[in-house]
Amino acid sequence: MSQKTTNTIFFALIGLFLSSFVFHSCIDEKISSDPSLRLSFSKDTLLFDTVFTTIGSSTSKIMVYNPNKKNVNISAIGLGMGAESPYRINVDGEQSSNNQFTNIELRANDSLFIFVEVKVDPQASNAPVFIKDSIVFLTNNNQQDVKLIAYGQDMTILKNHKILSDSTLTDEKPYLIYGDMVVDSAKTLTLQAGCRLYFHDRASLVVYGNLIAEGTREKPILLRGDRTDKIFEDIPYNLVSNQWGGVLLLSKEGNHSFNFVRMNSGYVGIFFSNNDRNFRPKLKIENSRIHNFLKYGLVVQNGDVLVENSEISNTGAYSVYLNGGKHRFIHSTIANYFNSTDVRIQPSGKEGNAAVMIMELNRIIPMETEFLNCVVAGSGNSEFEILSRFEPEYHGIFSHSYFKKEKPDPIPAMFSNITWYSPKDTLFQNTFFSLKKLEYYNFMPDSISPIRDIADKEISELYPIDLNGNNRLEDGKPDAGAYEWQPFNKRK
Repeated sequence: MSQKTTNTIFFALIGLFLSSFVFHSCIDEKISSDPSLRLSFSKDTLLFDTVFTTIGSSTSKIMVYNPNKKNVNISAIGLGMGAESPYRINVDGEQSSNNQFTNIELRANDSLFIFVEVKVDPQASNAPVFIKDSIVFLTNNNQQDVKLIAYGQDMTILKNHKILSDSTLTDEKPYLIYGDMVVDSAKTLTLQAGCRLYFHDRASLVVYGNLIAEGTREKPILLRGDRTDKIFEDIPYNLVSNQWGGVLLLSKEGNHSFNFVRMNSGYVGIFFSNNDRNFRPKLKIENSRIHNFLKYGLVVQNGDVLVENSEISNTGAYSVYLNGGKHRFIHSTIANYFNSTDVRIQPSGKEGNAAVMIMELNRIIPMETEFLNCVVAGSGNSEFEILSRFEPEYHGIFSHSYFKKEKPDPIPAMFSNITWYSPKDTLFQNTFFSLKKLEYYNFMPDSISPIRDIADKEISELYPIDLNGNNRLEDGKPDAGAYEWQPFNKRK
């Protein structure tokens, strides 16, 4: 076949292809008015978590699909409440002052984005207010809608707030904190039961005086970041560490207490520090949960601390760091599985540090440590460490506890009735975050856990109710840690 003939056939085929393409394009460009053609949506309800009044939400989105083989014209897209709606929508990059859009062509098997945000005016009520509307679509005389639901909450905004006299923060409405909230020396800040503190990025509570946080089981105190939206479709920012700063207790004469406090997802949990050997500040933590911090959960430097019936868990560095002072932990769970968290949630994994570090290298005040009926565990092989230059002066009592650490040989006299780590151990109900199964960390003992039934009953009788509100003494054999194992039909 000659080159000329080959070229002729080639160009003929190209012409045929182009003719066919143009022909089909003409067909595809036709807009159908068939009333049976309907749109589909990525979700039928768009739910916003709590939205603080005047602040507004972050932007969420839905996808609108034309699943049909023919083009359609969406006659109208708009909010049911129109310009009066607290919601605002953006349709494929276009905005409208009255939240109404008309004559939007959507090709066959194509889609478009609708972005939604909500801003709530201050309300007359301290309770959350239910806010709803709908995005309404009209296509070929078919009306469809996507529901919009949010909860608006009034709050008190505190910016670089200084507390210069004894003060109380109540539970009437949440507090939104920008910059550091600072308690002056010799002054006491009291947080009422049910008080909720939402901290903006890098904001902290800095205490040069005293902090009393007295929650109850029914009305715990909450300290967390202010992002109530999601970083991914199913993952709230509240599960992401480093959302705010932390609580810094810096008074050399401080007397602090935390009872039924839930704090999570900041840079550091509680940083309790004193550099004057002539003073011994005091901190008591009971019935509380300190969880998911980028660095430390609890740092104690030259102060006395008592931790009872509490959980300190999942930190990028040590979950508990102790250096100088008297430290007593009773029926508490210290568990660090930070590096087994879904990589999309945490900015970095666990740094390889032990869950508990007792360090007597550069202390000022002599050190004394007790762990009674406790659990220390994590994703590493050695989650309990003591480093000391002052061993003759160091006093430690560790009993009726589980430590994820290889059994020492010989066992120092300070350890008695300790259950040491074995590779076959299954400790807790759940030690990882699973997006697929929608499971989160659960440090209740597994049914076959070695931490079951090992607690000293005489000590447990002083703490009969665990952190979940269950009776430790019901079966006569209390478990170590903050949680008592429960069969499925009795779990709260």
